[in-house]
Amino acid sequence: MNVSVKKVDAKKQLDVEYPLALILFAILFFFASMPSMAASDREMQESYLRSRASTLMQEGNLSIDHSNHGDKSQEYRGVYYGFLPCADCLGVKTTLSLKHNTNYLLVTQYTKESAREYFEKGKYDWNEETKTLVLTSNKDGSQRKYLIKDDNALIQVNSDGSQMKGAPADKYTLLRSDVAKSREVHIH
Repeated sequence: MNVSVKKVDAKKQLDVEYPLALILFAILFFFASMPSMAASDREMQESYLRSRASTLMQEGNLSIDHSNHGDKSQEYRGVYYGFLPCADCLGVKTTLSLKHNTNYLLVTQYTKESAREYFEKGKYDWNEETKTLVLTSNKDGSQRKYLIKDDNALIQVNSDGSQMKGAPADKYTLLRSDVAKSREVHIH
């Protein structure tokens, strides 16, 4: 009779220890896997946001409300192009790329016998008072200014902000390429 009592006591002890060990293991596993779950959640969220942005670009649904954003210069990111007037040639093919990190790339090509392209890199900033986009060259610190007509067009102005002379303002306009749906003058 003693042997059966010991077997029953051992079985009760196993019945209690096994669930406790299982619970302890589950808790340890849960806390050990939390950082990897958080990282995978972040990756999934970033993937979703990239996918959503791509879908919006393909559908042409770019009506995003930027009124609550603090950095106004970020509203005008994108590629702008135009064929600007030139005093001693037929015109200047111009492509301005405003990047998300406030860097820009300006590519110009004068329509002369030589089809050489000129590249300028620098930083851009939004001037709230004058509603202009100011480009500052990395090479020599010179500045170019563009009046912001709307989200889809920039008008080149003089360094003091006055309208360029010699041609109407619309001749100095750069159009945003993703809105105009035409890249005819954009190609260099």
